[in-house]
Amino acid sequence: MNIKPILEDMIQAGASDLHIKAGTAPTIRVDGSLVSRDSQGIPTSAEIDELVAQILTPKQQQEFADKNDIDFAFSIPGLCRFRANFYRQRGTVAMAFRTVPFGVPTLEDLGLPDVLKELGEKPRGLVLVTGTVGSGKSTTLASIIDYLNRNVPRNIITIEDPVEFLHRDDKCMISQREVGMDTSTYAGGLKYILRQDPDVILIGEIRDPETMRVAVMAADTGHLVLSTLHTPDAPQTINRIISFFPLQEHEEVRYLLASNLAAVVSLRLVPKADGKGRVPAAEVMLNTETIKEYIRDSSRTPFIHKAIAEGVSQYGMQTFDQDLLRLYREDLISFEEAMKTCTNPTEFELRVKGIHSASDTSWDSFDAKRSA
Repeated sequence: MNIKPILEDMIQAGASDLHIKAGTAPTIRVDGSLVSRDSQGIPTSAEIDELVAQILTPKQQQEFADKNDIDFAFSIPGLCRFRANFYRQRGTVAMAFRTVPFGVPTLEDLGLPDVLKELGEKPRGLVLVTGTVGSGKSTTLASIIDYLNRNVPRNIITIEDPVEFLHRDDKCMISQREVGMDTSTYAGGLKYILRQDPDVILIGEIRDPETMRVAVMAADTGHLVLSTLHTPDAPQTINRIISFFPLQEHEEVRYLLASNLAAVVSLRLVPKADGKGRVPAAEVMLNTETIKEYIRDSSRTPFIHKAIAEGVSQYGMQTFDQDLLRLYREDLISFEEAMKTCTNPTEFELRVKGIHSASDTSWDSFDAKRSA
């Protein structure tokens, strides 16, 4: 069995992911939906073991044998770069592949707001990109790094597991460190990172309290730190960060976070109205003085969502529902998909119909764009 034709079929079909396991035809994910590729045949356990030998280096094979799980990335010249995870299920090997384009898309290509460029140019602070698996977090971070690389001289050091998008030095000096190859763990790589004179630190994912603690500390000492979390929106991101730490530290962490968090950008991918691909809807929370107060006081943290909605005109913030309204009015997504994705379907439907309270001015800029 040869992996290359299967991956070529995946690329030709425009799939984001490929799943392979014994006894089932290879399955791809296209625009969020799973599609069986029966034409590729049904691999046996022995054939999948052959694929393991084809793809993994001897060192990786030993790691997989020891741990029964392995994350890594590899490239096929002329085709694409892939992020992969091999694991065991019911005693046999299963595989998951995700495409990583050789070129890094720009923020304009992704349709993300210009405020993300401003976040990338901040001299210090913690910027978190959040969302579910496959919502575009890594791609968004790579686009911010690419923007800096083309425009602002910075020393950028990344710690990733694995390295996905490859960056070539332009205006920036970029060092990309891979967990397992260049450093043992995220925490291990971060231990000495402040001695490497970084201006910007990118952490592929914050997975544990130690990594979160170092990320906040690095922001506190005057660095820009970019990373991701698996949280659906800004308020839940704040709560998730606090939960990393023991109860007796929560108040201290809230004050530290209020001082050093720069922004939270949350993403949801929505199918396009023409059925060709998906488009990101983004919620953007900037750490204004009001937001800082709400972070410090746990009883007021639930008010963050309202502060985001009201900060559209003055600060460039936006909620998911506000961005979904824009996408809908630009005919990029359907009303049905917007209703499935939005946070408050009842309010969203009323807004689409033009029904709202006269005292609610948080959506005025979106209505102004429509009338213009």
